[in-house]
Amino acid sequence: MQKTYMAKQGEVEKKWYLVDAKDKTLGRLATQIAIILMGKHKPNYSPHVDCGDFVVVINADKVKLTGNKLDKKVYYWHTGYLGGIKSRTARQMLEEKPEFLIYHAVKGMLPKNNLARRMLKKLKVYAGENHPHVAQNPEPIEIEGA
Repeated sequence: MQKTYMAKQGEVEKKWYLVDAKDKTLGRLATQIAIILMGKHKPNYSPHVDCGDFVVVINADKVKLTGNKLDKKVYYWHTGYLGGIKSRTARQMLEEKPEFLIYHAVKGMLPKNNLARRMLKKLKVYAGENHPHVAQNPEPIEIEGA
């Protein structure tokens, strides 16, 4: 009888990937990024270990939203003060903080636990072409279906 292999934290080899978000659909892009962050693309995936890789996303300001989502999709948050609910449409967020759109979409696709918070720290999102992770030599990866 053969036992199921479970990865251990020290054995996992982490790579760096570079994703260009230019003209990619937000949801389809976020699902692929979430799969890479969780490590589900690897044969040694274990749900209780952070097997995922690092993902650097550039051109977050050029991401697409389909339909009327730019004007109809609203992001809410609360300041903690009375009457402190705030809201912004996706169009306003794309102008103010384009990194937030991708970060928020990927965060919603990860499991809701401590492991997901560690996975989310491996996501680096930048509005423009430039990023400070050149030394890690990230491998460009093409996200299909986006």
